[in-house]
Amino acid sequence: MLDTTLKPLLEVRDVCQSYVTGSGDVGALVLDHVSLSLKDGEIVGLLGRSGSGKSSLLRIISGLAKPTDGEVTFRGEVVRGPFEEIAMVFQSAALFPWLSVLANVELGLRAKKVPEREARARAVRAIDLIGLDGFESAFPKELSGGMRQRVGFARALVVNPEILLMDEPFSALDVLTAETLRTDLLDLWIEGRMPIKSILMVTHNIEEAVLMCNRILVLASNPGRISAEIQVNLPHPRNRLASEFRQTVDRIYALMTRRTEPAQPSHDGTFPGLGLGMGLPKVSTNLLAGLIETIAAPPYKGRADMPALAEHYQMEIDDLFPVAETLQLLRFAEIEEGDIKLTAAGLRFVEADVDVRKKLFGDHLRAYVPLAARIRMVLDERPSHVARAARFLEELEDNMSEDYAEQTLKSVIDWGRYGELFAYDETSETFSLENPA
Repeated sequence: MLDTTLKPLLEVRDVCQSYVTGSGDVGALVLDHVSLSLKDGEIVGLLGRSGSGKSSLLRIISGLAKPTDGEVTFRGEVVRGPFEEIAMVFQSAALFPWLSVLANVELGLRAKKVPEREARARAVRAIDLIGLDGFESAFPKELSGGMRQRVGFARALVVNPEILLMDEPFSALDVLTAETLRTDLLDLWIEGRMPIKSILMVTHNIEEAVLMCNRILVLASNPGRISAEIQVNLPHPRNRLASEFRQTVDRIYALMTRRTEPAQPSHDGTFPGLGLGMGLPKVSTNLLAGLIETIAAPPYKGRADMPALAEHYQMEIDDLFPVAETLQLLRFAEIEEGDIKLTAAGLRFVEADVDVRKKLFGDHLRAYVPLAARIRMVLDERPSHVARAARFLEELEDNMSEDYAEQTLKSVIDWGRYGELFAYDETSETFSLENPA
C-alpha cells in the first residue's frame, strides 16, 4: 500500500501548451491547465486518445519542451531542462545502428564524463538486468524489435534515475513480445530490482494501464485535460480475467465514452458544438460497415460491450473509438457507458443490399455531417456542378489546424464517394456530381 502522506517527487501545476504556427503565432491549445503529482513507489498512467496531448505533457515533464504556462517541479526545483534524475523511454528505441548494444547503453554515461571503467560496469549490469546478457556485442540490426526496446530500457536505467517516463514503449511491438516485456518489467518493479522510485507512463491501451498502474489519469482531448483519476488497488500480479480487473476496465471505457454534451439535436438537426469546425477521423467505410455487421451478428445481436470488442479484435482505443464514434455521428449506432448499440438505421444497413446501403449512408452523411452537406449544396447550386477542393479546405482551416483540415477533407471525400453523394477527381482536385438533376 502506498503512503499517501509522502511528499510528491514530481509535481505538474496548471501546465498549458499551445501549438506555434510556422509564422510564430500561438495556435490551438494542446494542454489546458493540467496538474498532477508523482510519489515514491507508484506507477501512474496517462491514458488518452490521440490528440489528448499525452506525449506533449511527457516531453514537458522530461524537460525536453517548455510549457506555454504553468510549471513542473522535481523535488521542489523547477524543471527548465533535462534532469539527470528523470529518464525517458520512447515508442522506438532509436538506437545508433553503428554501435553495439553495450556502446548504445554506455552512451549517456560517456556524455556525462563517467570514467570508462565505471561506465562499462554499469552498462553491463543494466543489460543483464533487462534480460540481454550475452548480447553486449550485438548490433541493432541483429536484434528483434523487442530486444531493441530492451536496449532502450537499459539505456534509460543505466543512469540510475529516480523517475522513469515511458511514452507508449510497447505500442510498436507485436502482442506477444509486448506482453513478455511488460511482464518482465513489472516483475523487476515488484521485486525492487529497478533503480527507480516512480514510473509515469503514457498509453492508449486501457488494459495495459489497469495491468500496470497504481493510478490512472484519463485525459480528455482537444485540448488535453485531466477528466478523471482512477485508483487501482489490485495486488500484483494482476489477473486480466478477475472480476475486479474487468470492472475497472469497464469503468474506464464508460468514462471515456461518456458524452460531455446532452445528446439532443439543435434546431438545424446537428449536435451542439459541431458544424464546419468538426474534425473527422481517418476511418474507412469498410471499417464502418465491418463494425456494424459485427455488432449485429451473434453473440452481440445489436448491442456490444466495447471492452469485449476491443479484446476480441485486439483493438486499442485509438482504433476502436473513432470507428464507433463515426457510427454514432452518422446515427447508425449509439454509445453509452462503454456499450455500443445499433440504431434502427444501423439494423437496416445490415439487412440491405449494396446499392441500398450506399443510398442510406449517403443520406445520413448529408444529414449529419455539415461539411458533406456543404459540399453537396455548392455542387447543386452551381450550373457546372463542379467545385475545387481548395475552397472547402480554406473554410476548414478557419476552424482547425492545417493537418486536421486535410484529414477531415480526405475523410469526407472517401465517405462521400461511397455514399455516391458526389464524385472527386484526384488529378484536378475537384468535386462534381456524377448525375446532376
